[in-house]
Amino acid sequence: MLELLQTSPLLAVVATLLFSLLVGSFLNVVILRLPVMMQREWDACIRAEAGAQAESGNPASEPERFNLMVPRSRCGHCGHEIQWYENIPVLSWLFLRGRCSQCSTPISARYPFVELLTGIGSAWLVWHFGFTLEAGCLVLLTWALITLTFIDLDHQLLPDSITLPLLWLGLLINTQGVFVSLHEAVLGAAAGYLLLWSVYWLFKLLTGKEGMGYGDFKLLAAIGAWGGLMVLPLVVLLSSVVGVVLAFGLIAFRRHQAQNPLPFGPYLAIAGWIAMVWGDSIISAYLGSF
Repeated sequence: MLELLQTSPLLAVVATLLFSLLVGSFLNVVILRLPVMMQREWDACIRAEAGAQAESGNPASEPERFNLMVPRSRCGHCGHEIQWYENIPVLSWLFLRGRCSQCSTPISARYPFVELLTGIGSAWLVWHFGFTLEAGCLVLLTWALITLTFIDLDHQLLPDSITLPLLWLGLLINTQGVFVSLHEAVLGAAAGYLLLWSVYWLFKLLTGKEGMGYGDFKLLAAIGAWGGLMVLPLVVLLSSVVGVVLAFGLIAFRRHQAQNPLPFGPYLAIAGWIAMVWGDSIISAYLGSF
């Protein structure tokens, strides 16, 4: 099968597209549930520290089991459990016309958007780089960055359970020199963290406010672990450009209040993806202009 996919680019792209659409459906679950799981864990720690736990052995005091697999997906309005044929990526949403089959409550268009973004983005990487180790690694990076982007947009939160494994995965991949040498990857991870950590403390000392969260430090460290030290200036520059464009877009189309903070994670994620895919071309074109 691997030999067939390597020798048939079209088949590799189609297979990646179909599989990644399914992954996109799962990413929707992660985006929705992971922050809830984290909040429940924090609440449990607070109750334990405050000595407010219910008596042991009392079934009524035990919280409902909740993770990425349990309970089954259901409508948030009427509680209807989503059947398998209602959960086919993109197609089910179109067939149901974007509404719950039981109560006709609208289903957010973001669900098929995430599925399409995951599927098309992954398929494009395989088409661009071929059915190679480099493409496979970038597909994994894409899935992680999509998840982080939408969680941060919803909750202004970048979970350690994604950013830290992403950092370690970048270092492990580059032990084989897939993108950069291990030496460059380690320097990139350290410099990425320290760069935003320094900006954070400088801003806090000058204004007394926190300009970003620690998750942003870890995300840039992860991007540095994947792309190395030299990719960081490009990521910072691109994230600033992406931030300005998206900020104006959100304010214009979603009526976002200008005084409300916008998360920095999505800008880093988009800039990091662009830098990993087109970084060499962008830098070469820039240097060539001189």
